Amino acid sequence: MTEHTDELRDIFRKVADEDTVTESQEESRGSLPDEEASRERLVEIVERMRADHDFETELSDAELATVVRRFHDDDGDDEVAEALDISPEEAFRARMDLHLVREDDTDAPFDLADLRDDLDDGRSAGEIADRLGVAESTVRRYRRVVEAESEARRASERFRTEFADAVPGATGEQFTEQMAEDGLEEATEDIETDVSF
Repeated sequence: MTEHTDELRDIFRKVADEDTVTESQEESRGSLPDEEASRERLVEIVERMRADHDFETELSDAELATVVRRFHDDDGDDEVAEALDISPEEAFRARMDLHLVREDDTDAPFDLADLRDDLDDGRSAGEIADRLGVAESTVRRYRRVVEAESEARRASERFRTEFADAVPGATGEQFTEQMAEDGLEEATEDIETDVSF
């Protein structure tokens, strides 16, 4: 193997008229998106997402791109709100519109499966709040979480994946195991198994 390698190296040097065989490695263009390219990509994804989904938030596409970026930087709703001069509630609504659910968003004071059932049955927020013994605002908040998770699953997590790909250094760890478990549970809840060996 070494003999053949040496022969190839000698042939290359004669043909190329060069003393070195290896090419210098330059930083490839576009290997990691710079800030501006990342921002443009995020805005473009938000535009496509807005065309496919109804957004409750009135934030612009550029502002929503900031929400995505800060989400991947692990900023909380208070920090996002401060950066965009909006309320933390608006920052939360924007995250839900963008399917950006954190693990602690699913820490409800009741079983989210019960909430899903009530929503599927067409119950109002007031009826659900009475039944679960919580405030209507609590029901509305967790309804947004449940709807965001459902929409994300219907879109095959496409937008969340694209967002993570467009943000330099994003690991995608923000997405919860709970969401995957909820999706699996929801998909298998009506399956009956009768296995006998």
